[in-house]
Amino acid sequence: MNKCVFLDRDGVINEERGTYTYRLEDFIIIPGVKDAIRKLKDNGFLLVVITNQAGITRGIFNVNDMRQCHEYMMKATDHLIDAIYYAEYYPEYSNSLLRKPDSLMFEKAIAKYNISPNQSWMIGNSERDMLPALKLGIKTVYIGKYIQHLNIDYYANDLAGAAKQIINH
Repeated sequence: MNKCVFLDRDGVINEERGTYTYRLEDFIIIPGVKDAIRKLKDNGFLLVVITNQAGITRGIFNVNDMRQCHEYMMKATDHLIDAIYYAEYYPEYSNSLLRKPDSLMFEKAIAKYNISPNQSWMIGNSERDMLPALKLGIKTVYIGKYIQHLNIDYYANDLAGAAKQIINH
């Protein structure tokens, strides 16, 4: 079975803007991301991005806008990311088990890539990112401030710090 690092997108790979990031000029890769992704890859991890993209369903942007950002992200990270899963759904318009905090995007990747949850990690910057990982027995690294009521494995300031903790684990 394969070990994997699941990655949230906004706030982990690219700068968190507080609103939807769908234009290339707003899609700014956080310093250190490329090196962190390379280190994780060099240590034998599959890399899978898991991202909610509700702006599609809300009509704020379209799938092509998102794909352009993802193509840019792949190029900026030397195409080391193995897969990108996204949920375009938004509760006011449509419900889906794909959307975090539900776990279907994770489960699909686990099945497709023969991933061992207990050898895998989730790196995210919101409680919504952590909940499906905790449900599935995936270890967690939270980027941001300590959240007392969640049983997070590690905290880090950024992806570089999270990668270091995972590799040293």
